[in-house]
Amino acid sequence: MTKLARDVVVVMDPIASIKIAKDSTFAMLLEAQQRQYRLFYVTPGGLAMSGGAAVAEVAPLTVRDDPSGWFEIGPKSQRALGAADLILMRKDPPVDADFLHDTHILSFAQQAGALVVNDPRGLRDHNEKLTALEFPHCCPSTIVSRNSSEIKKFVAEHGDAVLKTLDGMGGRSIFRARAGDPNLNVILETLTAGDQHLAMAQRYIPEIVSGDKRILLIDGVPVDYCLARIPQGDEFRGNLAAGGRGEGRPLTERDRWIAAQVGPEMKRRGMRFVGLDVIGDYLTEVNVTSPTCIRELDKQFGLNIAGQLFDALEADA
Repeated sequence: MTKLARDVVVVMDPIASIKIAKDSTFAMLLEAQQRQYRLFYVTPGGLAMSGGAAVAEVAPLTVRDDPSGWFEIGPKSQRALGAADLILMRKDPPVDADFLHDTHILSFAQQAGALVVNDPRGLRDHNEKLTALEFPHCCPSTIVSRNSSEIKKFVAEHGDAVLKTLDGMGGRSIFRARAGDPNLNVILETLTAGDQHLAMAQRYIPEIVSGDKRILLIDGVPVDYCLARIPQGDEFRGNLAAGGRGEGRPLTERDRWIAAQVGPEMKRRGMRFVGLDVIGDYLTEVNVTSPTCIRELDKQFGLNIAGQLFDALEADA
C-alpha cells in the first residue's frame, strides 16, 4: 500500500454522534489523514449493489481533533468499491440482518480487490461471545442454551453467574444472578423470550471489581497495555458505556498467554484488529466488529495504536 495510492472508505455509525475522545474509528481516520490517504464516508445505509458490483454512496471526509467541530463532509456521490480502496468496516452491533447484508456487499468489494478490515466473512462468522468458546481453556465455566431450566441449573451449580444475550454490546442486557434469586425466572424470560432465543451464562468472576480488561490485538499481536474498565458504585458491569472507569495497565503474563492462544487464529481469519475482554484470568469475549479503547490507551501511555494498525496494513502492500 503506497501513500496517496489508496482511498480509505469508512463504514461507521453516524459520525455526527460519536464522542471523539473515546472513538477508535476516529483515531483511525486521524491517522489515515495524517498519512495523506483520501477519506470517504459511507452515508448510513449507503452500501448497495449495482450491475453485480458493490457500490456505496460516499462523501469526501475531513477530520479534526477538535470537539467543537471534528468533521467536514463534501458532496455525495456513488462509487464502485474495489482495488483502490481500504474499507474500514466499523459499525457497532447489533449484528442484525442489515449488518449481515452489508458484510455480504463488502465481500463483493473484497472480491473486486478492496482490502476490508475486518474481513467481512469473519464478521459474519464470529459472534463476539460465542467465539471466545473456541478457546475453552481460556474461558470461565459457561453454558449457552435456550432452555431456562438448564440455565437455572447452571446458576444453582455455580452459585453466582452473569447472564447475557449473544448480540448485546456496551453492557446492555447483562444480568448478575445468584442461586435462589427471586428475579431469575423473569431474567431468563427476558433473555430467552420464553425459551426461544439463546442466552449465555458464565460463572461470576469476582475479579471484575478490579476491572474488565480490554486487550487490543493487531494482526494477532497484543498492544503492550490494556484498558481495565472498573465498575463504579453499586454497578457490577465495567463497561465504559455503563459508567465504568477506564484505567490503563501493562499486560500481565496471563494476559499475554491468552493473547497468544487467540491472536494467531484471529490473524489467520483476517481479523486484523480485535479486542479481547479478560476478567481476572479468563477470556469472556472476542470483539471483532468495532473494538474500541484506542484513544484512552494512546492518551495514558503516549501510544499511537492506529499508527501500529496502519503500519501492519502497509507492510502487506
